[in-house]
Amino acid sequence: MDDAKDRRSVYRRVVHFLFEAGLIIKAGLCSAESLAGLGLLLVPVKRVNDLVFWLTHFEITAHPQDPLATWSRDAVAQFTLGTEQFYGWYLLVHGGLKLVMVIMLWSKVIWAYPASMAVLAGFVTYQLYEFVYDSSPFLLLLAAFDLFMIWLIWQEYRMLRPPSVAADPIAPGP
Repeated sequence: MDDAKDRRSVYRRVVHFLFEAGLIIKAGLCSAESLAGLGLLLVPVKRVNDLVFWLTHFEITAHPQDPLATWSRDAVAQFTLGTEQFYGWYLLVHGGLKLVMVIMLWSKVIWAYPASMAVLAGFVTYQLYEFVYDSSPFLLLLAAFDLFMIWLIWQEYRMLRPPSVAADPIAPGP
């Protein structure tokens, strides 16, 4: 009996640690995403183009066929004010929404757990939709991380609910 209780305790500590680590990672990514969006909204397209040129010119000089440097320059060459505004607002709102979600989860706001799972499920759906058209493995990686976060949020939510509610699957939620 004590052995099973000890295993559950260790499991809960590990899940909680992974949950906290996932929140830290999410907070860092969300902050960077929001700052990138704000930067795109505040910095003129010409400056973005100059920055990419400066970041890639040594690599292009050394390796003229470098795919990442070439792709970066080509992408920025097609970067218009409208594109900059769209990505700026998208990154700011997307990152900001997830950052608010992370803060509420850290604060243990109970309703934020199911809301966060729904928001992340929406992002996963969008990432998989985009993957169909883009075939970027990065989108699959993001979707997998978000699915893992959904599972961690669910586990943490189950541990935070009162025992009577968690034990009775028919009882209404908090």
